[in-house]
This record gives sequence, structure tokens and C-alpha cells, in this order.
Amino acid sequence: METSNATPPTLSIRDLRVWFELRRWGFGHVGDVRAVDGISFEIRPGEAAAVVGESGCGKSSLMKTILGLYKPRTGSVYFSGEDIHAQGRKSIHAYRANVGYVQQDPFAALPAFMNVWQILEEPLIIAGGHNKANRQDRIRQVLEEVKIHPIEDFLPKYPHMLSGGQLQRIVIARAMILKPRVIIADEPVSMLDASVRVEILRLLRGLQQSHNLSFIYITHDLSTVKYFSEYIFVMYAGKLVEKAPIGRMLRNSSHPYTQALLSATSDPEAMNARVYKEVPSGEPPSLVNPPPGCRFHPRCSKCIHGLCDVQDPPEIHLTPQHQVACWLYSQR
Repeated sequence: METSNATPPTLSIRDLRVWFELRRWGFGHVGDVRAVDGISFEIRPGEAAAVVGESGCGKSSLMKTILGLYKPRTGSVYFSGEDIHAQGRKSIHAYRANVGYVQQDPFAALPAFMNVWQILEEPLIIAGGHNKANRQDRIRQVLEEVKIHPIEDFLPKYPHMLSGGQLQRIVIARAMILKPRVIIADEPVSMLDASVRVEILRLLRGLQQSHNLSFIYITHDLSTVKYFSEYIFVMYAGKLVEKAPIGRMLRNSSHPYTQALLSATSDPEAMNARVYKEVPSGEPPSLVNPPPGCRFHPRCSKCIHGLCDVQDPPEIHLTPQHQVACWLYSQR
């Protein structure tokens, strides 16, 4: 999050564009999927930010680019002030040791032919610099942190012998095993039973705070965001349309799309129930041929014709920490 905080950011995303070329056999290039199209933000040590939006908005492409799995068309991902792509594969390898990844589906994330011990030992072997005694100590330490008990009973078990919640704890343990400075969690509770979700979110929050981690939480479920993150970044059709601290976002959301997302969100706590507003009709636009101007304008009841449907909206600072890309606030 861009603030006046003097602490240098752990991650800095600058004008990031990730486009995927479309080719048709015999006809060559026919277009680009503009999955991420000009995104910028910062995350500092100890901060947790949620990237929210509908399916197909580009969240996963953004996440995989931050992980170093995709190379951006333009723009940069900076880790501790260094461009992660500047020095090629060697710099990417060193960077990935500092970034943990918690996958959405714990059943698919873990290799079925490896037991818990092997799953957690593998990253330590790949990273190097750990003898067998060091690896044993670190594996037991991280299992203690994710609250897997009794440890000795779980070490020889294979993924099919574990419950969904236990599997996700192992996924989290693997993400933490190299003592990363950044954790990226992709819908980490969407595949779990409702009774387990709160436990996993509390576990992730506790790890994030105790290790002062920079944390990016990818989700479409706004009902879980307020229990986890300090900031919300709202993504629509490859762009960030609003960025704000979570309290301000929930009280004073500004972009019509953010307001629509909040209106469509159910809250598990009855005391927070409210009257829902009208949710806009239609579907998100094609990222191959996005509409001109604001990409939300075909679904927006507040669209200013001749402006919203013609020109890209600028990013407007409502406060130093609250930015919105919307023409409705251009005259403020």
C-alpha cells in the first residue's frame, strides 16, 4: 500500500502488465489476453493485503507473476528494492526461497507418493545449506507452528490419510519451511469445510503477525477478508479499481464495483446482516477485447456517457491511503 510509512516495502509492484498472446493455427497472432493491465501497489513488512474480485478478473495471473512464474510484458516486481527479473534465473531462484505459496486446493497441492516428512524435507534439500539434523529440527519446528500434533504420528502419513484441514496445515507448513518474508495465499480456505475455515484463517494470521510477514491474500469472498487483512485491493478486468485500509473500505467504499461486491457478500455473523443493494447485471468483459474507458462502465448505473465509456479513469486519492479509479471523483 502506498503510504508515507518510512519502512521500505518488501514487495513493490510497478505498472505491471501481463498479457498472453493468442495465436490461431496458420494465422499467427490474433490478439492478447490482458490479464493484468497496469497494476501498482506496495506491501511492507507485517502488512496483510487482500486482492479481491470476481473469477476471471486476473487475480491468479497477478499472483503467479508475483511468484515469478510469469514474466510481465511490461512493469516490474521489486523485492527489497531489487527487480526479481533483472538478473535472470539465478535471482528468481533466490527470490522464491523468500516467498511461500499456500495453494487453494490442498488435495491437489501435495504429491500423493510422498509422506509428510518427505514433503517438508524436499524444499530444504533443494535450497541447500541444511544437513540432516538441521532439516529434522526445522520440520518439527514448523509442524509445531501449524499445530500438527502429535508430530511423530503425522510424519510417516501420506496425503490420503489426512483430513482437509490437516492437509492445508501441511501446505502452510511447506510454505513456511524456508522462513519466507512473503506469503501468498490463493483462496486458502475455499476448499475447506466451514467449521475449519476460521481455524485456518486464525492460524495464517498468527503466523503472519509472529513472523512479521508481508502477506497477500487472494480471494473472491469478502466475508473472510475483514478477519484477516489490513488493506483491500479491488481488482476488475485486469485493473485495480480501488485500494484502501479495510475499515475505511467497508465503511466508505467508493467505486461502484466495490459497492456491488459488498452488496453481494453474505456475512456469517447475524448481527452484521444488512439490507442488500441492487447488484449490477451482466458479466465481466472479455480480457481479449476489453471495452474502452472504464472497464466497468457497461454494468455501471452511474456511468457518465461520453466520459466513462471513452477515457480510462485516473487514480484519485480520496485520502493518502485510499485511492479509487473512477471519474465520479475526478472533480474533488
